[in-house]
This record gives sequence, C-alpha cells and structure tokens, in this order.
Amino acid sequence: MNSTFTRRDFIRTATTASLAAASLPSALAQPDRPITVAFVGVAHIHTPNYLDLVRKRKDVKIKCIWDHDAARAEKCSKSAGLSTAKDVQEIWSDPDIKAVVICSETNRHLELVLAAAKARKHMFVEKPLGVTAKESREMADAIGNANLLFTTGYFMRTDPKHLFLKEQVAQGNFGKITRVRGSNCHSGSLGGWFDTDWRWMADPKIAGVGAFGDLGTHKLDILMWLLGDVESVTADVRSITGRYGDCDETGEALMQFKNGVIGTLAAGWVDVDDPVQLLISGTEGHAAVVDNALYYGSKKLPGTNSKDAYTKLPPAPPPPMEQFLDAVAGAKDRPLVAPREAAARVAVMEAMYQGARERKWVQVT
Repeated sequence: MNSTFTRRDFIRTATTASLAAASLPSALAQPDRPITVAFVGVAHIHTPNYLDLVRKRKDVKIKCIWDHDAARAEKCSKSAGLSTAKDVQEIWSDPDIKAVVICSETNRHLELVLAAAKARKHMFVEKPLGVTAKESREMADAIGNANLLFTTGYFMRTDPKHLFLKEQVAQGNFGKITRVRGSNCHSGSLGGWFDTDWRWMADPKIAGVGAFGDLGTHKLDILMWLLGDVESVTADVRSITGRYGDCDETGEALMQFKNGVIGTLAAGWVDVDDPVQLLISGTEGHAAVVDNALYYGSKKLPGTNSKDAYTKLPPAPPPPMEQFLDAVAGAKDRPLVAPREAAARVAVMEAMYQGARERKWVQVT
C-alpha cells in the first residue's frame, strides 16, 4: 500500500508544480523588476524545498538568508548560492525586501513575526504559527493590524480530493455529518529523520509539540477547514521508541466540533504505513481516502457510490509558497491561510496536549 501524503510527497509534488509554473508565461512575472524576499531562519525541514521553489521563479529574487545560528545560515547560503545577512536588522530595514519566509524554530516565531509586522514585510511562516494559542493570536493580530499578506504551509488544502470534499460539505451532499476521522502518519522516527540537522523538531521545548502536533496540525487544518471550529478535545500522546527522549512520537485525539460532529485525529512518526487518511460519514453520504484514492457516494449526487474510486476532481492549485508569492506579486484571488485560522489550529492542538497531560476533556478557548 502507498503511504499518505507525507513530507516526501509534498516535496515531490510541490517541486513539480513549481517547475510547471516556471515554464508558463505569467502576467504577474516582471523579470526586470523581481519581487525581493529574504529567508529569516532556515531551521525547518522544509527549508531546502522552499528555497528551490522560490529560486525557480523568474519574478522573485532572494536577497539574503539569516539565521540566529550563523554556521547554519552560512551552510544554507553556500548550498543555495546566496548571500548571508549577518544581522536580521539588515532585513527589517531594507526597503527592497517586500516579503520574508520564516522557517526558524517555532519558539522563535513570536519575536520574528512581530518584527516582520513592525517592518511591514509580508510573510510566509512555517507551521505551526506559534507554541501557544496566546502568542499565536498576538502574531495574528499584529499581521492583521499591519494589513500584511500571510500564509503558512498547509499544503493539504491543495489536494484535489480535499477541495472536492469541501465543495460537497458546503453543498450539503453528506446530509447531517455525524463523524469524521483524519490521519497523518509516517515513519520519521523509525527512520531517524530528526537525528541531526532537524533535531530541534523532536524537542517540544523548542518545537512546541512532538510528532502528534507536527503532523497532526496538517490534518487538523483540513478537518477544521471542512467543518469549522472545535469546541472541546481530549487526547493521548506518547513516546514509543525513546529515540528522542520524552518527545511524543504518536497520538490520537477525540474532538467535539461546535456543529456537533464527532471527530478523531491520528498522527505520528512511528507508522510504516497510513492507508486510511480521511473518513467523513453523514446521513446521506460517505467518503474515504484510502491509499490516496477517494471513495465517495452520496444519495444527492447520482452515479456515485462509496465502493468505486471517484476521479472527477478539480485541478490542483499551486502549493502555498507559490500562492503566497503570487499574492505578493499582485494576484488577488489566492486562497491564503488567514493568520487567525493558523492561530485557531494552535489553540486546538494546545488543548489536545493539555487533555493528554491531564487525562480529561478540555474546552478550546
């Protein structure tokens, strides 16, 4: 069986989309006057892919890279053939730099996002937005008050299956939705993905979460994107191999949505496969994503059944980074993730971890 849509799938598909976009003429592209951006923090595992995506655009110029770890910044800059900023203030004070890509450790997001907002730089911030709901809302307010463009790396929103299901939910073709289940798991811990360069991501004091929050936030975003806000949660998270000390490597959460739907969420780094990635069950329809294929049937949509793969799907939009750069270039129709949406996911995940620690249901505030 094929694995779920993991980081490796993201890197492959996002790069393909970027190449396709780069090969087409764009009304937004102005090679003689490129958008100037900077990378602020290059700690995240997705940084190399983001650098590749941005560098392939003819209408974008990466002026420099900065990281609080000078050696890491220099290594990244040398690999990408770019210059290094010695002081982040060089970026904030540079009027040519219109946008920044923040891929720092999560516990550094607050300081960097607030500084970017003060400097009026549009920003792509790797997920999760913050360590806590409080600081995430503070960042969301600063971005909103400065009227800046923002998005984050919720690439699962560009999956045609998810776009189709969002449309079906909006049209009421599931009837009354009773329960949903999302799963996003891979074998990162088993494979030692976080042993060296990305070790901080397995340290909840720095990352804010462990495996459950790292991967779970993606499918949590899809569930909330489909069904709205969550009222209360509980969860169980735990370490399995001990490879990263007490860092959780797997987890399962139970959710009560404000609209009454019951949801479950699974995520972790210790799964050799993750065949059933999404389930939606309603009084008049049912959907399952199994091995990356959609099975969907609704009494309201003639010719559908949940036994055969459904393939009449919309085209995939560009990945979040491409959407962000398009918006900075002047596009008005890109479906960027709103700062408050990103903060809301942090609030739910924070409540899930609290529920796991205290062994109880927690209201999401």
